[in-house]
Amino acid sequence: MSKLLLRNIKECNFAVDNVCLLHKFRKRKMNQVSDRLAAMSPSATLAMSQKSSELKAQGVDVINLSVGEPDFTTPTHIKEAAKKAIDDNFSFYSPVTGYATLRNAICQKLKKENNLEFTPDQIVCSNGAKQSVCNVILSIISKGDEVIVPAPYWVSYIEMVKLAEGTNVIVEAGLDQNFKITAEQLEKAITPKTKALILCSPSNPTGAVYSKAELQALAAVIEKHPNVFVIADEIYEHINYVGKHESIAQFESIRDRVVIINGVSKGYAMTGWRLGWIAAPLWIAKACSKLQGQYTSGPCSIAQKASEAAYLGDQTCVETMRQAFERRRDLVISLVKEIKGLKVTVPEGAFYVFPECKSFFGKKTPKGDVIANANDLAMYILMEGHVACVSGDAFGDKNCIRMSYATSEENIKEAFRRIKECLDAIK
Repeated sequence: MSKLLLRNIKECNFAVDNVCLLHKFRKRKMNQVSDRLAAMSPSATLAMSQKSSELKAQGVDVINLSVGEPDFTTPTHIKEAAKKAIDDNFSFYSPVTGYATLRNAICQKLKKENNLEFTPDQIVCSNGAKQSVCNVILSIISKGDEVIVPAPYWVSYIEMVKLAEGTNVIVEAGLDQNFKITAEQLEKAITPKTKALILCSPSNPTGAVYSKAELQALAAVIEKHPNVFVIADEIYEHINYVGKHESIAQFESIRDRVVIINGVSKGYAMTGWRLGWIAAPLWIAKACSKLQGQYTSGPCSIAQKASEAAYLGDQTCVETMRQAFERRRDLVISLVKEIKGLKVTVPEGAFYVFPECKSFFGKKTPKGDVIANANDLAMYILMEGHVACVSGDAFGDKNCIRMSYATSEENIKEAFRRIKECLDAIK
């Protein structure tokens, strides 16, 4: 074979190799998600719920305490309103911000229950309170803006801030302070870059509820910083065991910088209807409407008519469910206190208990596996006790685990019997 032919063959092989490498590189790049998505973490609550469902599909009797969903069915008068809406042909696109009748009903609710004055053009209805929170964050947070997030926090807050290219500023409030930040902590966390505080009361994951005095102290700090807004997540408003719900929006000095997030999912057992809303300063409401108009438009027409009935109809169902949750709360606390190694505060709202479990870290299961952290403990409880709960890591507190008591008393008793048996076996 001639030297020229040999050289041409080598050059050809080299070119082919380069093309192959380029193809592999392009394929790898083509299969990569965007940087903003790559920076986000998946929902830990949904991941644990999925794992629970997979075990159930294999025939394992799993009790799911991982998901925040009332086990009650939607009240009859609300379902009847939805059926009527179908018969009345509410099957067309609704306004981006929701039907005027629903927004009026929300304004009436805010006036009657919270003594807050809003006009319908300050209300934006969305596909669940989760979208409502995200709409606000994407509308007011720019790259580099700081958002103060008290920990423990709901898992999606920090991921939404990442999506907006903002910077999370985590302020820790542990079990020793009942999982609530103080005015002093808030003041210390504020910088010239601070744009918002996210405040959830009643709280997911802890069940903590800020009193009027505590909110007033926080409002006094916010008042001194005119560029700071409050995103007040009040989705658990109606599941409250301390009496009247208190909103930080009640303080006149900061009212024009507070956005209320709420919806029908928790208080009315309407999680699957996907209807949340904001009550906001007009310019923020307009911004959220502009954003929502480009990527979802208005929420489900039938869900809106059902939600209208929820707000305007008999509220007895809300109180009945609240009382049931309170009984379950009391039952759960009594059962948790029987488990050596768990420390717990008494939740004042929502339907979660968030016990500290760090006393188990470094110890071994009966199979000899070391429990290094809350993730290990949650997985051990799932695989050995067949009870699904969620590690506190996802909520910003690595020493705790979250358990939902939005299930029957029968399930609660059996779940905590299993948990106690599992934890008693750790040495």
